[in-house]
Amino acid sequence: MTDSFEALVAPHHQALLAHCYRMTGSLPDAEDALQETLIRAWRAYGSFEGRSSLRTWLFSIATNACRRLLEQRQRRVMPADFGPAHDPHAPRSGALEEDVWLTPFPGSPPVSPAARYESRESVRLAFVAALQTLPSRQRAALLLRDVLGFSAAETAEALDSSVASANSALNRARRALEKQPPEPAPVDDAATNVLVERFVETWVRNDVAGLVGLLAEDVEMTMPPMPHWYRGRGDVADFLRLAPMAGRLTWVARDLEVNGQAGFALYSSDDATAYVAHSLNLLTVADDRVTGIHAFLTPELFAAFGLPDTVPAP
Repeated sequence: MTDSFEALVAPHHQALLAHCYRMTGSLPDAEDALQETLIRAWRAYGSFEGRSSLRTWLFSIATNACRRLLEQRQRRVMPADFGPAHDPHAPRSGALEEDVWLTPFPGSPPVSPAARYESRESVRLAFVAALQTLPSRQRAALLLRDVLGFSAAETAEALDSSVASANSALNRARRALEKQPPEPAPVDDAATNVLVERFVETWVRNDVAGLVGLLAEDVEMTMPPMPHWYRGRGDVADFLRLAPMAGRLTWVARDLEVNGQAGFALYSSDDATAYVAHSLNLLTVADDRVTGIHAFLTPELFAAFGLPDTVPAP
């Protein structure tokens, strides 16, 4: 790609990646779609007449790149969408090899001032998971209008349809999302950060009793790509005692932002010398209690969060 083209599109990279992530529910798939977008845009740039803004043109290309990719992929889900909660005392199966899981996203992307969603809301895990239940056309219509702030005419052009058809897809998408279970009410950022800090400190000490005191009664714990997940304070506590916090491992944590929320990365060691990438984690919080623990056991994504694969012993 020429330097002049790269300079033009570079300011849009992060927002394009976030859009592709919302469409696909997967950071690796989003990166693939972004690469296809840039290649197609570069090849077509000579014929770009400027009838729309460069931003509108690029996001239209990205939307259709994602829709093509989605035709070849399974819908991304979380373990709670895949099957019922697991008994912590029952045998556990291994990771699924199929690429079926939602993945985490680093940070908070920019969104348009005209959007209905704030920046962090637009990549919340629950929102992205709900998007994956929509047909790709409805998904695209909702994201273009409500997250990117496209006009009805711009959305119709991106979807190669009439304004009436694009509006119909948007309205169906909005109605479908309204039927999804509501997210917990937002919690003050300062209070959330304090709770996350306490959770991390307690985890690093392998203090199951301390962690249990931070959990809501109906807490859920998921660990993609593992299909098993747990619901309820008692079952989550039993799983923690039996598996990650049985005392065999020591931990090092690093703060980071995951899907627009305060999160943390965990590194583990079984000999307190070499600490290797273990999981990318985010918590959902309501009423000063942890309502969800989402531990993505995906060390290969650490680099995308600017994290090393290993860290020295503290």
